[in-house]
Amino acid sequence: MLQSVSSCSCVRLIQNHKSTSYFVVLVLSYILYLILGAVVFSSVELPYEAALRQDLMTTKKQFLRDNECITEESLERFLKEALDASNYGVSILNNTATNWNWDFTSALFFASTVLSTTGYGHTAPLSKGGKAFCIIYSAFGIPFTLLFFTAVVQRIMIYSTRKPILYIHTRWGLSEPLVAIVHSCVLASLAISCFFLIPAAIFSSLEDNWNYLESFYFCFISLSTIGLGDYVPGEADNQRFREFYKLAITFYLILGLIVMLVVLETFCELQQLKKLRKMFYLKKEKTRDRLAILEHDHLAFTCASDRIHDNDKDNMFIRASNLSSRSDDFMIQ
Repeated sequence: MLQSVSSCSCVRLIQNHKSTSYFVVLVLSYILYLILGAVVFSSVELPYEAALRQDLMTTKKQFLRDNECITEESLERFLKEALDASNYGVSILNNTATNWNWDFTSALFFASTVLSTTGYGHTAPLSKGGKAFCIIYSAFGIPFTLLFFTAVVQRIMIYSTRKPILYIHTRWGLSEPLVAIVHSCVLASLAISCFFLIPAAIFSSLEDNWNYLESFYFCFISLSTIGLGDYVPGEADNQRFREFYKLAITFYLILGLIVMLVVLETFCELQQLKKLRKMFYLKKEKTRDRLAILEHDHLAFTCASDRIHDNDKDNMFIRASNLSSRSDDFMIQ
């Protein structure tokens, strides 16, 4: 008996706090997903890291044996300076006069990665003034970019999603949710083809050391604003038309981010996803002020209706008295 009562109370508690229980499940699922990613990345990448460390130490020892005049301390100091410069985008292997990290096209590419929060990290400001300006520029530029993307996506959505769905729904009489699902899948397929598959083939042909998988990896990392920076196009020393290439990549990133936002917004407008999101949201509760306003409006409406009803009764009584007086006058005549 006690077990049945406790189970019923638990069921009632879950029903009363359904959104909270769904939210707890969502948080636990996200934590498990993070743990899954950590386990997979660690098991896949750790052997490669160990092998790379072993090869690097072997190469270092072999270099010291071949060059006995160089001490290990001087070599460590030289390698540290080279790695610090490489972190700022200055490579000791590719430090030529033709490839500069801060010419106009490279700076424009850097500004686009900062404002879009992609941030490859292959190039960073060297001076204190550049770092201070980067902070101020990003503080104003990132909200400005979000406003710009929101306005552009809102206008594109009218002609890419809402009007086509409404036209097909009214023209052929198909179910609007079904049309929205099919339209979202077609739009996603076009976006993947035009901004992932085709650009990956182009990058694999333009970049000497990139295969198709690495090019597709760059496209996905860039348009998802992850921006790891391990693959950055246009950084080869023998890159032809480097300025035009950087401008084209900047245009590709901005346009690709807009298209990705349009696709995501199209999927977010699906009725099925709206219902799914509402499962994890808190229900909006009416505040006391709003309830007081509604109660006051209700009382005012009832008072007004009562007055109208009383006026109607008075008018009916006056009309009846007038009719009776007219009938009496007619009888007298």
